[in-house]
Amino acid sequence: MASPRTTPTVLQVSPLLPDLERALAERHRTVRLHELSDPGRFLREQGGDVVAAVTSARFGVGDELMDALPRLGAIVHFGVGYETTDVARARARGIDVSNTPDVLTDCVADLAVGALIDVMRRLSAADRFVRAGEWSTTAFPLATRVSGKRVGILGLGRIGRAVARRLEGFGVEVSYCSRTPVPGVAYRRLPTVRELAGACDALVVTVAGGAGTEGLVDAAVLDALGPEGHLVNVARGSVVDEFALVTAVREGRIAGAALDVFADEPNVPSALLESDRVVLLPHIASATRETRAAMGDLALRNVERFLTEGVLLTPVPGSAH
Repeated sequence: MASPRTTPTVLQVSPLLPDLERALAERHRTVRLHELSDPGRFLREQGGDVVAAVTSARFGVGDELMDALPRLGAIVHFGVGYETTDVARARARGIDVSNTPDVLTDCVADLAVGALIDVMRRLSAADRFVRAGEWSTTAFPLATRVSGKRVGILGLGRIGRAVARRLEGFGVEVSYCSRTPVPGVAYRRLPTVRELAGACDALVVTVAGGAGTEGLVDAAVLDALGPEGHLVNVARGSVVDEFALVTAVREGRIAGAALDVFADEPNVPSALLESDRVVLLPHIASATRETRAAMGDLALRNVERFLTEGVLLTPVPGSAH
């Protein structure tokens, strides 16, 4: 049974931005579940006091935790992703779910374009070449130009459109694949990922994660991209069949890849670590001071809107009452 408290409890499920953690602790009765020596005991004895949970896109709120919180009314994600929380299950329980959209769009798009330039022009590889002292003995191999190329975008949502707008400045031919046509854009839409990959020189993955997109970029898609094609993934590691990608890289079936996300972070397959044709980033697409501060502010405002008005500021699709 819930103990009689006048102040509802906010449950912090995972580590968050320090400024956000401080604000939550200062403004609300907040319990940091991941720091407790016996989380199970807290949930048994005080789980009934929790009305809102704040978590990261990486951790979400699992089914078992959700079930241990009978008064839970809101799950607030720090991050745009929310596939680690079963939104349909939450909604069936009357729990609303939010994320932090829009505020990270520009930084993720910036990084996607930067990663595309890096892998096609081989900037990181050239940096290693100079640092290793090889420039004094041999010339660096020729790379591939970016301007004027054909770039396919898998998932033309907020981030995908921001990537496309940036690429227009390079004179590229943009095409995309999404479940339904996106209104108000002149880019060519292709009905399948395989057709998109076959029609472009580089494929940029910005589609949402989750069960519906798991393994969407598979061996057939990579083969369609071909030995001159490049892959950029700033979405979720689950969207790309990592085994198929490792095989394609090892066998030279694609020209290269730039990856900010992986299937089992922070673990990266050795074949990718060893390849000089792969750019590896530690999931930093939104990792700027400005964007993380904006994400923290939006997550906090979601918590406070729920506690004061019973609604969320940025509910995910299909979540709000």
